[in-house]
Amino acid sequence: MTDASTMVEVRVTVNGRAYTRTVEPRLLLSDFLRHELGLTGTHVGCEHGVCGACTILVDEDTARSCLMFVVQADGCAITTVEGLAPSESELSPLQDAFWTAHGLQCGFCTPGILISMEALLRENPSPTDDEIRAGLSGNLCRCTGYQNIVKAVRLASLAPQASDVALTPDPSPTSGRGETGRGLPPLPLVGEGGWGGEGSPGAGS
Repeated sequence: MTDASTMVEVRVTVNGRAYTRTVEPRLLLSDFLRHELGLTGTHVGCEHGVCGACTILVDEDTARSCLMFVVQADGCAITTVEGLAPSESELSPLQDAFWTAHGLQCGFCTPGILISMEALLRENPSPTDDEIRAGLSGNLCRCTGYQNIVKAVRLASLAPQASDVALTPDPSPTSGRGETGRGLPPLPLVGEGGWGGEGSPGAGS
């Protein structure tokens, strides 16, 4: 049973909303977000800061929420994947690009990747393929091979014009079982030097 005298009051702003909670000093920020605030879009994978699934923004910088105590975030502004979209019925340009370019499969790693790529695009609105790959190096994905993630980030960098394209049949192999996708600008799947092989940086092997 926790001694009330050891509890600590913290104040954080999460996705623009202010919260005040009394917590145990040992409570991880990832557990606070998921269990105290119900923001389960922040996923917990390795719990060692390796996989990147728990990545969030703390005062605009990426952070591993599984490696932080919530008391360390006292007074900070936090953004989780739930805070990227402008409304519950609308996707952000980056989220829309991931949907359009089939940049996810199982989706477990996707929240952390979206946050990492959001931070990248805020700092560098027009990244090269190599810069996107470098930005992805801290996020592991075991499904996609990364090609369509790179493609999605490039597409998002062209927003708003790229996210306004009409729905058209997409016959490419990346469209899964032949479903209808969005017409895309002609973006190469693999940049110079290749991406997604077993030796690639950030490959989820």
